[in-house]
Amino acid sequence: MKNLKKAIESRRTYYRISDKSPISNEEIKELIDFAVLNVPSAFNSQSTRVVLLLNENHKKLWDIVKDVLKKRISAEAFQATEAKIDGAFASGHGTVLFFEDEAVVEGLQKKFPGYSPHFPVWSQHTSAMHQFAIWTLLKEAGMGASLQHYNPLIDEEVIRTWKLNPRWKLVAQMPFGIPVSEPAAKEFQPLENRSMVFI
Repeated sequence: MKNLKKAIESRRTYYRISDKSPISNEEIKELIDFAVLNVPSAFNSQSTRVVLLLNENHKKLWDIVKDVLKKRISAEAFQATEAKIDGAFASGHGTVLFFEDEAVVEGLQKKFPGYSPHFPVWSQHTSAMHQFAIWTLLKEAGMGASLQHYNPLIDEEVIRTWKLNPRWKLVAQMPFGIPVSEPAAKEFQPLENRSMVFI
């Protein structure tokens, strides 16, 4: 229990990461597979899909992000955006992409019509648990990560580039690598406003 609590506590957002990894790419894949197998999902839907991008594939993702944003924002704004992407995301060792399979969600909606409006929400819950688990496992392996949301701007190009199922909906991107600086101290709101008990 003590180790689990420490792992949860030490998981933070790391924006300054390098392209190094203290473990092999095979071990990174094993961590991700462990989470995909063991994280729960509503109705045991197993709707989460995870893609690990390494090496040139990792760099390609962030080139896609920059290409898309360059067409949408001013040159001045893009300059700052490009510097952030290059220094905090593209600089990492890899990126984990999180998707939800909409075909699975729609199948559950048809099978259980009484719960139909809730399945898309529960699908997001499932994705969030996978994100947290993988984020924590990466931190325990000696890496820092952050969670980014350039979807839906990049969705079509991501699906096309890696020839993924078009029914997969992109939810988040998690660049990771060895941290080169520590995050700032975290401020906490009073617990009495966030956690209650009635006996």
